[in-house]
Amino acid sequence: MPAPLPLALRTAGDAAELPFGWDVADLQRWTLIYLGISSLAFVLVWVVGYLRRR
Repeated sequence: MPAPLPLALRTAGDAAELPFGWDVADLQRWTLIYLGISSLAFVLVWVVGYLRRR
């Protein structure tokens, strides 16, 4: 049985062994892509709501 995953990282070196074969650069890239898309969706919902009330 593999060692359990820690709940938090204490040093930058701990992030070298992320699950699913990911590295920190991939995790950061996909996090930024997700945040960008969700931010655009948030703004789009507000703009559509504003235009419908006018």
